[in-house]
Amino acid sequence: MSTKDIQQLIDFISQSGLDEVNIETNDLKISVKRYGSGAPAAPASVLAAPVPVAQAPVPATPPATLPAVAPKADTSNYITIKSPMIGTFYRSANPETPSFVEVGDNVTEGKVVCIIEAMKLFNEIESEVAGRIVKVLVENATPVEYDQPLFLVEPI
Repeated sequence: MSTKDIQQLIDFISQSGLDEVNIETNDLKISVKRYGSGAPAAPASVLAAPVPVAQAPVPATPPATLPAVAPKADTSNYITIKSPMIGTFYRSANPETPSFVEVGDNVTEGKVVCIIEAMKLFNEIESEVAGRIVKVLVENATPVEYDQPLFLVEPI
């Protein structure tokens, strides 16, 4: 693995939101850990420690400053198509072709719904259910994580 490949991997990890990645090959072992913009997280036992009594209470945010939250639609009857891997999500095979599926399209088991690029390999992701695409949950050309929801499907 060249220095350029390692730098691209680090850039990908920084954009993906992952906190830790370990890669091991016959020739190389890489461990990348990220702690975000602050200091490293404290162990869970420290976080669970009781708060001293002398500590001043934190004032609550007034309700008027909280953003309005729209009620969520009932998605309990929908099936989620999830990412089987970490990579970059693409809705079409290339920029000049239409998306594999759009909202409202019917899909069958085995129909390609997107592509996920991982380590320069393009993997076609197929639907495991038959139904109608209700919502696309990921923007085109954005990083996705393992088991991240990609589409909501209303079963037929």
